[in-house]
Amino acid sequence: MIIAQQKRKENIAEYLLYMWQVEDIIRANHFDGNAIWQTVISKYDQPDGVKEEIRRWYEELIDMMRLEGVMEKGHIQLNRNVISTLTDLHLRLLKSPKEMIYGAAYYKTLPYIVQLRAKSGGEETPELETCFTAIYGYLMLRMQQKEVSAETMEGMKQISSFLSMLSGKYQANLKNELHLDD
Repeated sequence: MIIAQQKRKENIAEYLLYMWQVEDIIRANHFDGNAIWQTVISKYDQPDGVKEEIRRWYEELIDMMRLEGVMEKGHIQLNRNVISTLTDLHLRLLKSPKEMIYGAAYYKTLPYIVQLRAKSGGEETPELETCFTAIYGYLMLRMQQKEVSAETMEGMKQISSFLSMLSGKYQANLKNELHLDD
């Protein structure tokens, strides 16, 4: 909860990846609040009151996952809304003549997106979701200390750079510093 709040303020891409990880933590703990307390919450160096807030936050997420039918795979609506918001901004950025650098970064990333979609059979998956899925998969491989090819590393660097740029544009938009239609 604390990390999620901070990441949401600072970097929307990191926030989304973190929330996907939280969904997986919930799944790994079999939707059991007590197990999450033992494996995650009890490890936080926080006062008991804050730990209880975190417990409630996890329990709300568990309820959302159950209600929305994403117990085995998929993402809660809260997280899908982030993708939708970012997609809307992405399309506005691509249409804006003021955002040629963003457009160039996107077109430099596009071949990797196409390749990933072809490999996964996810031609219907939105482009940004494909990017986030790739980065999340890469992070999971790194956590497992598995080897990653040079070609994959190159793609991850480009996708990461692109998502970082989009995240920066998102922050600027929140602060009303992004004037695409002026």
